[in-house]
Amino acid sequence: MKAVTDEVSFTIDDRGVATVVINRPKVLNAVDGSTHSRLNQIWEQLEQDRRVRAVVVTGAGSKAFCVGADMSANAVEKTGLEYWAELDPNGFGGLSLRTTLDVPVIAKVNGYALGGGMEIALGADIVVAAEHAKFGLTEPRVGRLALDGGIHQLVRRIPYTQAMSLLLTGRKADAAEMQAMGLVNEVVPAEELGAAVDRWLDQILACAPTSVRAVKQMVTRTSHLSATEARGLRLPALMDALDSKDSAEGVLAFQEKRSPIWPGE
Repeated sequence: MKAVTDEVSFTIDDRGVATVVINRPKVLNAVDGSTHSRLNQIWEQLEQDRRVRAVVVTGAGSKAFCVGADMSANAVEKTGLEYWAELDPNGFGGLSLRTTLDVPVIAKVNGYALGGGMEIALGADIVVAAEHAKFGLTEPRVGRLALDGGIHQLVRRIPYTQAMSLLLTGRKADAAEMQAMGLVNEVVPAEELGAAVDRWLDQILACAPTSVRAVKQMVTRTSHLSATEARGLRLPALMDALDSKDSAEGVLAFQEKRSPIWPGE
């Protein structure tokens, strides 16, 4: 299945892998209002589609993943207070704070991931970056703030001094530094980026779909709880996985010394 708009392309292949591409390379894949709305529609559609087993999000071209909100002259201007008053609960691009998408999201960072673009990467589960990619919450450089989860997620993910070295300066950090901080899983030459993402997808697709959904849901919906409290929460995806055909197939395949064929239910 393929859907294309001027701002976003969206495909689902026969493996159940969805690919979402921000398609505005002339403005380094900056996101305007219509692009944000389209991305939200796509995430909502993916939440309802049980065929989908993983999502790859990236930007068109080779220069940028996404450089955040479109601040070009022809974009609709809002004051900081107006932007803050209208914040999307799902975060930047509908993804950076989203907790209802129960499949893995891989950020394929092919260039600049700045401002909201870095927030999208923070909203992903796995981040694979080209060597030339640059990351940064650069909003203070233009008198703004990373309000869509960037500030709060960053200080929860990495040591305080490392987070503040980015937040208080608005500087750009290369992919290798971000990997050293623990925010990027793998850094590869640009020409190997697609192959690297495919390797991660292969490992995800080797797992039972119901188990992967349960893991994602258990992580995203229990972050406010202690480990003991989280373990006792009877989440829908957890209950589905424990009583699934996938569970039976996994055990049978192990006993028969063969690769499992996942029913996905």
